[in-house]
Amino acid sequence: MNSTRSAAGVAARCLWLAAALAGAAAVPARAGLFDDDEARRRVDNLKQELSQQGRDNEARIAKLEEQIRNIGVVELLRQIDQLNAEIAKLRGQLEVLGNDNQQIQKRQRDFYLDLDSRLKRLEGGGAGAGPAPADGVVTGATSAPAVPPDASTAVPAQPASKEDQAREVKAYDAASNLFRRNDFASAVDTFRAFLKDYPASQLAPNAQYWIGISYANMKDYRNALATQEGLLSKYPQSAKAPDALLAIAAIQAEQGDGGSARNTLEDIIARYPASEAAGKARTRLSALRR
Repeated sequence: MNSTRSAAGVAARCLWLAAALAGAAAVPARAGLFDDDEARRRVDNLKQELSQQGRDNEARIAKLEEQIRNIGVVELLRQIDQLNAEIAKLRGQLEVLGNDNQQIQKRQRDFYLDLDSRLKRLEGGGAGAGPAPADGVVTGATSAPAVPPDASTAVPAQPASKEDQAREVKAYDAASNLFRRNDFASAVDTFRAFLKDYPASQLAPNAQYWIGISYANMKDYRNALATQEGLLSKYPQSAKAPDALLAIAAIQAEQGDGGSARNTLEDIIARYPASEAAGKARTRLSALRR
């Protein structure tokens, strides 16, 4: 009997121990299962975060690319505007150079005509022989002037000697050379000395004209106007008269007096319709009326 109870107790203890061991083994298994689920959940969350971050980065990159493209277009437009401005500036400079070239050609033509006249005078005689006036100059000896000639415009009764003519040509050339070198102040003084020494010279209107142009180049518009007006008063029949009026119109326009400039240009066309100055006056008058 006792041995039977003892065996039953031993068996019960074994069953209890086995159950305890089984329970102890089951706890870690469940804990491991829970750890795997948590890890997978975290991995999924991380994947979602990475995916969202990737989409955000792609959106940012696309935005930056669009901004870069826009910046490129704006820069291109800015450069185009700069090029257009430079082209307009160059066109203006070309117009100025073209006008300067015309003025230079006009001066050269005047000087060549002066030279041709002086050579004819040296070759063929003085005023009594009727030499060709320089640059179309007409004095009291060859045409009836609008007013009686005074001592400064009258032609001497006796022809000048070859030596006197040579000195006259040399004096005029000295002033002309100063003008060509753009030494306008010295040119004014030398032309004035020429007029003082040779008041009856056929080149006197030319000398007076270039004095006025020299003053204009020095921006001394008051003296420039007075000189050209003096030419019109003293030498109204001179071929330089329409040029003097053209110079007056240019000075008036330069000073902003467009009304007076238009009146002067119209006066040139009315008084000297066949002159070269009249053609220029028509062109300038059209420009002023725009």
